[in-house]
Amino acid sequence: MAKISVLKLVFLMLMVTSAPVTEASVSCNQVVNYLTPCVPYVTNGGTPPSQCCNGVRGLYNAAQTSLDRQGVCKCLKAVLNGVPYSPRNLALAAGLPKQCNVNVPYKIDPSTQCDSVK
Repeated sequence: MAKISVLKLVFLMLMVTSAPVTEASVSCNQVVNYLTPCVPYVTNGGTPPSQCCNGVRGLYNAAQTSLDRQGVCKCLKAVLNGVPYSPRNLALAAGLPKQCNVNVPYKIDPSTQCDSVK
């Protein structure tokens, strides 16, 4: 049960939105697929597996426009709002881009204002 919650957390952190994101080319399902390999890391810590970092990089490369990045952000927030998570899980998820040497242009956090993401 906890692993399912963490999985949902990961998917939210790196975009299901309350507003439609029809213009974005990256769907929330794609976000989930990219980030699924990160669940063990967000659950247990340690070092992110290479498949996780490949997913983080793939998602970063797929989200080319501001609209795409806003959609990813909103998906991550929606996932976070739907599951219980610990501060540790959130910190690990928020640190994924840095751990994978990817510069995400916004903070992965439930308080991020996704509409302002460029």
